[in-house]
Amino acid sequence: MDNQLLPCLPTSLSKLSRLAVLGAVAAAAVIGLGTHGAAPVPPATMKAVRIHDYGDGSKLVFEDAPKPSPAKGELLVKVKAAGVNPVDWKIRSGMFRGGLEFTMPATLGFDVAGEVAEVGEGVKRFKEGDKVFAYLALNRGGGYAEYAIVTEKEAAAMPKELDFVKAAATPLTALTAWQCLFDVAKLGKGQTVLVHAGAGGVGHFAVQLAKWKGARVIATASAANSEFVKSLGADEVIDYKAVRFEEVVKEVDVVLDTVGEDTTNRSAAVLKKGGILVSIAGDPDPAKFAERGVRVAMHLVEPNGEQLAKIGKLIESGDIKPHVSQELPLKDAAKAHQQSESGRTRGKIVLVVG
Repeated sequence: MDNQLLPCLPTSLSKLSRLAVLGAVAAAAVIGLGTHGAAPVPPATMKAVRIHDYGDGSKLVFEDAPKPSPAKGELLVKVKAAGVNPVDWKIRSGMFRGGLEFTMPATLGFDVAGEVAEVGEGVKRFKEGDKVFAYLALNRGGGYAEYAIVTEKEAAAMPKELDFVKAAATPLTALTAWQCLFDVAKLGKGQTVLVHAGAGGVGHFAVQLAKWKGARVIATASAANSEFVKSLGADEVIDYKAVRFEEVVKEVDVVLDTVGEDTTNRSAAVLKKGGILVSIAGDPDPAKFAERGVRVAMHLVEPNGEQLAKIGKLIESGDIKPHVSQELPLKDAAKAHQQSESGRTRGKIVLVVG
């Protein structure tokens, strides 16, 4: 071998020096460096729950996935818990195809709580080791994993009063309630609000936030959840299975519709003139609302770290609190989706990651 490689080395070197160079090259090859730099490093991986196609709960696969790295303005968060929301299984089922597309395989999950593992260039408000919670943008997701990318604008410091599970139960639903009630409906002190499904993920935060604002709160719920919703601050709870709400509720300023179907348009009858219905689930008939002189709006929640920080302060002060009905390990995401799809969840379901 020496005789074949020796001619490739400068003739100005002595044979001894040339043999020394060859020895170094051979040693490098033995330890895997070769003559063209370091050997390729296998990409880092993590455990995640992903979908490779739209469909039922069986499409959720617990598997290895590439570990992401933060870009400018981003945090890499070591996820401790991830919230489960109806939008998760609606996306999984393909309900939003044509409007909200994901590159497959896709990692769902839009509520996370965890610790900052790494910060990208330009991040100023957070550092490695900080405890944070966040709502991840719907067009990105990534919460059902051991690590997730969170933009600095999405994140807020985790309330000191909460553990990771309750923190993960908060962002998407609390922000939805906040934005619907205060940004869109402009709910104020002394007004009356009807919250549909007051025991649900959005509903149980809406009841508490409206009460904190000084509003009178009416909520619909099943009889089994009546006392729970009253404990959140509701002044009146209507058993929607036993009573048609529009027969007993009149002249409210705001309706928050989290149910959809016929509940949306039936709600026009309970609003006072100039009132507003804000829906996150329905398909309102504008004519039905216009003929009564009331307004209607649809709202899709947006990530907002500043608002989430305000919600965190209300949690720390005891004005509001998240309710978790079920905790499951990450690998059991399909079971969590099945429970969420039943429509019988009190508060939130949370996946425990690590």
